[in-house]
Amino acid sequence: MQLLKLSYNCLNYDFIGTSTDESSDDLCTVQIPTSWRSAFLDSSTLQLFFNLYHSIPPSLSPLVLSCLVQIASVRRSLFNNAERAKFLSHLVDGVKRILANPQCLPDPNNYHEFCRLLARLKSNYQLGELVKVENYPEVIRLIANFTVTSLQHWEFAPNSVHYLLSLWQRLAASVPYVKATEPHLLETYTPEVTKAYITSRLESVHVILRDGLEDPLDDAGLVQQQLDQLSTIGRCEYEKTCALLVQLFDQAAQTYQELLQSTNSSAADITVQEGRLTWLVYIIGAVIGGRVSFASTDEQDAMDGELVCRVLQLMNLTDSRLAQAGNERLELAMLSFFEQFRKIYIGDQVQKSSKLYRRLSEVLGLNDETMVLSVFIGKIITNLKYWGQCEPITSKTLQLLNDLSLGYPSSAKLVKLSAVQFMLNNHTVSTSLTLTGLLTYIRYTCRTTFYTALGRLLMVDLGEDEDQFEQFMLPLTAAFEAVAQMLSTNTFNEQERTLVGLVRDLRGIAFAFNAKTSFMMLFDWIYPAYMPILQRAIELWYHDPACTTPVLKLMAELVHNRSQRLQFDVSSPNGILLFRETSKMITTYGNRILTLGEVPKDQVYGVKLKGVSVCFAMLKAVLSGNYVNFGVFRLYGDDALDNALQTFIKLLLSIPHSDLLDYPKLSQSFYSLLEVLTQDHMNFIASLEPHVVMYILSSISEGLTALDTMVCTGCCSSLDHIVTYLFKQLSRSTKKRPTPMATDDRFLHIMQQHPEMIQQMLSTVLNIIIFEDCRNQWSMSRPLLGLILLNEKYFADLRNSIVNSQPPEKQQAMHLCFENLMEGIERNLLTKNRDRFTQNLSVFRREVNDSMKNSTYGVNSNDMMS
Repeated sequence: MQLLKLSYNCLNYDFIGTSTDESSDDLCTVQIPTSWRSAFLDSSTLQLFFNLYHSIPPSLSPLVLSCLVQIASVRRSLFNNAERAKFLSHLVDGVKRILANPQCLPDPNNYHEFCRLLARLKSNYQLGELVKVENYPEVIRLIANFTVTSLQHWEFAPNSVHYLLSLWQRLAASVPYVKATEPHLLETYTPEVTKAYITSRLESVHVILRDGLEDPLDDAGLVQQQLDQLSTIGRCEYEKTCALLVQLFDQAAQTYQELLQSTNSSAADITVQEGRLTWLVYIIGAVIGGRVSFASTDEQDAMDGELVCRVLQLMNLTDSRLAQAGNERLELAMLSFFEQFRKIYIGDQVQKSSKLYRRLSEVLGLNDETMVLSVFIGKIITNLKYWGQCEPITSKTLQLLNDLSLGYPSSAKLVKLSAVQFMLNNHTVSTSLTLTGLLTYIRYTCRTTFYTALGRLLMVDLGEDEDQFEQFMLPLTAAFEAVAQMLSTNTFNEQERTLVGLVRDLRGIAFAFNAKTSFMMLFDWIYPAYMPILQRAIELWYHDPACTTPVLKLMAELVHNRSQRLQFDVSSPNGILLFRETSKMITTYGNRILTLGEVPKDQVYGVKLKGVSVCFAMLKAVLSGNYVNFGVFRLYGDDALDNALQTFIKLLLSIPHSDLLDYPKLSQSFYSLLEVLTQDHMNFIASLEPHVVMYILSSISEGLTALDTMVCTGCCSSLDHIVTYLFKQLSRSTKKRPTPMATDDRFLHIMQQHPEMIQQMLSTVLNIIIFEDCRNQWSMSRPLLGLILLNEKYFADLRNSIVNSQPPEKQQAMHLCFENLMEGIERNLLTKNRDRFTQNLSVFRREVNDSMKNSTYGVNSNDMMS
């Protein structure tokens, strides 16, 4: 056992420091050192592990198979073509021997590892290489039989099926590209695998219901993963797949219809047939989604048409019964089918003469894409009406509507449909606050998506038609007026829930209105008439994130200058007024949320983080929007900007450093805001108290090593702005310039009092570039030059430390790398100088990595490359 563990750890070692994702098995390559090559060329090494598998007890054999998985994954460049073919032949022989003597495979651990081994045969070798192996015909037959048997026993080790389907998916995907003359025989065995998967899923339905087992359909992620694999497998020999699906679907649909018409049928029998139809609809959607445009024929499109007709006919049947009963899983399968159909057959990428549309015309009278879109919209409206309180169905239905509204061609066709006009005219609340129209059926959490789609559809023909916009907004206008009336009478019970729905609706519309004309209509509608209602909501319900978070998100969307939609006229004060409202909301919320001392600490913290993250995003959006001249604010003594920034500092200081990185939404909003502040408002940063400056610098230092690339890049940019500011101030102080401002003096003094902070960041950046997998090298290079120029003595010490840490024979080469890094670099931060340094750094990193690889392994670095 200990020897096997040692062998496995050696084979699993990360030899070249690639930091691969250990949770993934896809395309995993073991970078064996060249000095180990002889051990893998010796066939007895591979044979030893296969002999061990057959000789030792089942409790130890899974570890043997784990070693074989790694051995099968050694880098291709370890062998030449002849050696690789020989190695693969021995590997396939060993697999064949296991398949011919499967006594140990009933053990779940052995079975799982063997499935992984089979998957590695195709992930690391080409089909053209496999077919040339002497025993390939026998081995592919055994693998197919093993796969079919495994699929039929669906209740045994379901997580291992992924690897078997992965093998067949890769094999099927390779068929068009294989150039070998030897037969691959996949046309024989792939249909068997497809049939085994489909029939086993159908047969499982009855057993699951009878025995009360966990239904795999409830694991949406697993089902989708398997369907994605089956989509490729099923398109291989598609005629056989389609014929099987048509036969099974017709049988299940006929039985289902007979059960519905019979007065003696049991609910259990109906549920079984609905379960079988659910699997079939999912699978039909998957194989349609597996269509590849360049490899498809008219005959295959006609087959798709046969399958689509059957699903749409089933939909008509199930929709007619929704008033009495419905099946949630079947409805989710229908939505999955519609989504796959939309990707393949809706849009400009499909020829309108496709035989699929001809078949739809013959059977269902759907003559073109517009008529098919009407079916989509009809289904969407039906789902919203009957399934509004079922969140999974509602969210997927609205996502389908949202996807359809994207892009002009499909949205232009949609707007012409009477059903879409119905949606645009019957979408929200009435004046009495009695929910009417489609919104009756939509959960609050889904309303933003709904109104995003409606907003896009409205924009198609909106143009500058303010009357059409006002007509669309009438229900929301009435609802806001009613909320305002109740707020004025201090009746606070009902309107909080109503207001939450309204602001979610408005955020969807604001997100959709990317054009200046349409967004200005919305802005003029909400400001100044209804802005006080939003401010009042923050004052009243600041402690309730269910209310404040939607309000804050709406405000953040309104101030976001997406696609330059916030472009006010030169004479308009709206930009300044909008920022005042933003500042007021941030200040009101921030000051009140910090006073929640009487609520339990964990609850306070949860409330605070939800809103603080949105406040940071809101402030960042308005500061970077380029529609407010903040110099004017300061010139005329307007305190809105200072209030917002001071509130930001108060909120920031109430959050521990660790939490800035532990909460992804908070970290992204904070670091993106900090980037804007350091770029355009360094005077404000420089005026802060020393403990605040140190907090910000510490947060940047920790963010440099964040796993989130966006956070790390933002920290690099912020650090670059700070370092550039410092360098400029120091340069001015050495020249005959006017006396610097007191804030500049104070900031310089803080940095001089705490040089270790800047030095630590210099060390961090340099270590990341030299020793880690640096994913954003360009971003790292920008602050590094300024850090070096500000700390030249410390950089020299750091360089000497790194050089001295190398083996004696490598120290001269490392020293030369550092010399070349600064070659031609002047003592300034001009763009030309920065760009030269960035180029030098790329060469420096490559040379240092090569040098360290050589010192680690004592072999040429090129030999280590895969």
